[in-house]
Amino acid sequence: MAKTAAARRSVYSPVVSNEIMNGIEARLGIRYVYGSSGPNSYDCSGFIWSVFQDAGLLFTRTSARSLWDMSTPVTGDDRFVFGTLVFMNQLGHIGIVADENGFYHASRTKGITYSPFKGYWEDRIVGYRRMDFDNPDTVR
Repeated sequence: MAKTAAARRSVYSPVVSNEIMNGIEARLGIRYVYGSSGPNSYDCSGFIWSVFQDAGLLFTRTSARSLWDMSTPVTGDDRFVFGTLVFMNQLGHIGIVADENGFYHASRTKGITYSPFKGYWEDRIVGYRRMDFDNPDTVR
């Protein structure tokens, strides 16, 4: 997914969207380590946290399950807007939606990577949500 595509159809402003995409691209291929939030390794929620931090979207580093509780549900086509969070594996895994085809995440086997929704992940999706940075309970 090109940076310009992310900026056109995104949850956030073009500037913030580009920062998120830059953060993702800078981390592609970095290895997965449970409980890690960078810069040399990441788990799934550590990856999300660090990318959002770089883009100036601040919240407390926490688990995918806690991020679910801190975020707002998204349905319909809005699920596939860049920057939306996708939750999987009974809220044990999280990624950043790229578009209707796939998402970025910290894979145990591939590190930070892009994965398609179709195939392995499609039956593991719990739901889609967005962080509400106007809500004081989200931003810490």
